[in-house]
Amino acid sequence: MNLIEELRWRGMIQDIMPGTEEQLKKEMTTGYIGFDPTADSLHIGSLVPILLLVHFQKAGHKPIALVGGATGMVGDPSGKSEERNLLSEETLQKNVAGVKAQLEQFLDFNPAIPNAAEMANNYDWFKNISFIDFLRDAGKHITVNYMMAKDSVKKRIEGETGISYTEFAYQLMQGYDFYWLHAHKNCKLQMGGSDQWGNMTTGTELIRRKSGGEAFVFTNPLITKADGGKFGKTESGNVWLDPQRTSPYQFYQFWLNASDSDAEKWIRIFTFLDKAAIEELTAQQQLNPAARLLQKRLAEEVTRFVHGAPALEEAIRTTEKLFANQNAPAESLSAEDLENMEGVVKIDFPTASIATGIDIVSFLAETGIAPSKGEARKLVQGGGISINRKKVEGIDTRIDQSHLLHQQYILAQKGKKNYFLITAI
Repeated sequence: MNLIEELRWRGMIQDIMPGTEEQLKKEMTTGYIGFDPTADSLHIGSLVPILLLVHFQKAGHKPIALVGGATGMVGDPSGKSEERNLLSEETLQKNVAGVKAQLEQFLDFNPAIPNAAEMANNYDWFKNISFIDFLRDAGKHITVNYMMAKDSVKKRIEGETGISYTEFAYQLMQGYDFYWLHAHKNCKLQMGGSDQWGNMTTGTELIRRKSGGEAFVFTNPLITKADGGKFGKTESGNVWLDPQRTSPYQFYQFWLNASDSDAEKWIRIFTFLDKAAIEELTAQQQLNPAARLLQKRLAEEVTRFVHGAPALEEAIRTTEKLFANQNAPAESLSAEDLENMEGVVKIDFPTASIATGIDIVSFLAETGIAPSKGEARKLVQGGGISINRKKVEGIDTRIDQSHLLHQQYILAQKGKKNYFLITAI
């Protein structure tokens, strides 16, 4: 199975330029994907392009991970309904460094191999180009008609907010990236999300018009959830690759909580399991959906890939302590168990308030477990709060010293998945 066939059965190709598959069969090809440094960490929405580069390198080709230090200053209008806030140069440099460090975890940069991965930052070539030079060297080769025909531009022009010249120029800058990499790195392929098709084909057009060269692109579908929710979003926000932002336990839980239909689709995209293994897992899942074998294997594979085996083992241990035996009393957890639980929100709370007793509504609001007393009251009345694994039956419940585990802790649960460890100080 060649690279394109592999990616197709995994559901990782949407649009592909004619001749791309033939180019990849013909020779070791250099290809790149751009990463937007809008934060100092990538989130799981970036996992598909990362995995594309890993598959690309495994197939014997040479990957370039491009961090948009220059284009990040401008902002990509693709998929955006309004102008983005521009980042300061200092923030952007911090973000670029964070993104580069993460990408280096996943690709082989060993210079001894012929297809060693490379990092690039488009600020390195844009910083020396004057506005006049850019207009002469890039602007004169692409017509305004061509640029306005792109969906990302048309949607913004037809919308209420319009589009600034800054964001209008983004596709020309991205096209110039491809031209520069083609000229200096013999890069013949660009990969990216389906919303990038217009920007990417501008690059192939610029290469053709400026140097008479040939270049190719293909895109992957944007990941969706079966319930219509946004992929990679939870109640607490983005699911990040940085363990300081999203703990390995929380990361593991995201995949573990996938719906059956999502898990069946995602296990092909986000893991390296082969076709036979995935078909076997899928068949087992259909025979016994309650065992959630697909979700468990998906969560294990992706957590190991991003965070490593030790972090996966810790995430599984924490999950077992919190979920495996829900009927076991909280008192059976040792102080060390409570202290070392990963993915549990830890909150300090005055001992004096607990010593004198505090009503459950005030307790939830003052600890921040609920955003307000009104919300706290709704949660309790809806049966959505447990204290030390016992459901709180009414808003007249008072929290006092009798609730302290090991004379110091209270384990609170909101809904099915949100745990809080309150420490009396």
